[in-house]
Amino acid sequence: MLTAKQKELLLYIHERIKETGVSPSFDEMKEALDLASKSGIHRLITALEERGFLRRLPHRARALEVLKMPDSATPSAPARGRGAFRPSVVSDGSYGAGHAANGGGGVPILGQIAAGVPIAAIQNEIGRVEAPPDLMAKDCFALEVRGDSMIGAGILDGDVVIIRRGDTADSGDIVVALVDEEEATLKRLRKRGNSIALEAANPAYETRIFGPDRVQIQGKLVAMIRRYS
Repeated sequence: MLTAKQKELLLYIHERIKETGVSPSFDEMKEALDLASKSGIHRLITALEERGFLRRLPHRARALEVLKMPDSATPSAPARGRGAFRPSVVSDGSYGAGHAANGGGGVPILGQIAAGVPIAAIQNEIGRVEAPPDLMAKDCFALEVRGDSMIGAGILDGDVVIIRRGDTADSGDIVVALVDEEEATLKRLRKRGNSIALEAANPAYETRIFGPDRVQIQGKLVAMIRRYS
């Protein structure tokens, strides 16, 4: 799922490309979304790119390609609301929808995690997953991974990651980080002086650097579950 601003920007870019044949400038996008700075647009584009909705074409100015649209999108009107999360969870004896959100054991699945996900994704339980016994009694939650930004760390699209709640982490830990109290992302944490870097494990994606007041750690990766079909 996309945040309201991510969806609004994607639809705006889609409409402008249809109308003019070229993507809008950062200034035009900033004005259309009523944002204070172009850095906000850059962050939204990065999130859309990591999630596979947009692609930046190299060596060309103002070159963005829309790869796909959200299922609920209608080209005529940008949607400003947020939909409920419905991750595709397969019941195969190891994890899945068979572990109901309103009963049973296991670790709660709280949504999907990718480059940018609404904070609601870490608040609403939508299922449960069996986890190693030593994690069952811990304060843990699960998220289903969407995207390929962490493939170099062995985390693939569709994997379920188990996260231990906490607001601190060491440099080098893979964490769920909340950026600007708006989007959650699964990345490797790097501390660089007074700055915090959120590092992808895929050279196709850039490392994002923030001031410490912009990033809140939600928890650390402690386990991963993968389905083999």
